[in-house]
Amino acid sequence: MGDQAMPVCETLLLRREGSVLHVQLNRPEVRNAMSLQMVDELRQTLQAAESDGQVRVIVLRGSGGHFCAGGDIRDMAAARMKLADAAPGQDPVAEVNAGFGELCVAYAGTPLAVVVVLEGTVMGGGFGLACVSDVALADPGASFRLPETSLGVVPAQIAPFLVERLGYSQARRLAVTGGRLDATAALGMGLVHGVHAADAMPGALQAVLTDILACAPGAIAATKALMARARFTPPADLVQEAAAVFSRAALGPEGQEGTSAFLQKRKPSWAVS
Repeated sequence: MGDQAMPVCETLLLRREGSVLHVQLNRPEVRNAMSLQMVDELRQTLQAAESDGQVRVIVLRGSGGHFCAGGDIRDMAAARMKLADAAPGQDPVAEVNAGFGELCVAYAGTPLAVVVVLEGTVMGGGFGLACVSDVALADPGASFRLPETSLGVVPAQIAPFLVERLGYSQARRLAVTGGRLDATAALGMGLVHGVHAADAMPGALQAVLTDILACAPGAIAATKALMARARFTPPADLVQEAAAVFSRAALGPEGQEGTSAFLQKRKPSWAVS
């Protein structure tokens, strides 16, 4: 499968196509609700993909016609049961929640490209995973829901990513209304980047992958890292850092190969035909 062996997973289906790793959430009986095991397997899979040396894109989708119904309430119930026996200063509920937050941070910060295909239920934590992707494609029947406040809880770990993806105003509106969105509304506010019927989705996904694979992987990684810094740093304070990032890229092997390929009117070495 590459230089790095992928983990053996019980809650995920992994399929490799060249430099693309397809990761399918596979708990269809509960609309792919994220158990602690799934969270752990998603993190292990990302770590393996990042270490592989050949994987350039991760595609996330769900089994059984749904993307993800959020966190598994059975894990939260079990964490509540542990509170009575918890040591002073220990909070099993917070630990479970933080584990999912670390998953979101890992996928948001990966140097790899992340594409999500969203079908059926996209709820809670699944909504959060959609927000950390680089490219999101949705089926017309996808249903987006942010139900936490209607259940008496807080969309705690996904809140920063909601604000980043949708803006403060829309994120607040969805949070205080137990937000519901259809695919058209999700497209209108920038949560997703394309809406495609089932028969057109494979072609739309392939078009996105073709575009990504035409770009240099190191340049993508450096660009994602610089954009992440730009969210919190005034442009004037980034001038010298951005210049250094550009210089490293331009003088590095990708920059030299890209320039040569352009002048020679050929595809660069990283482009997949």
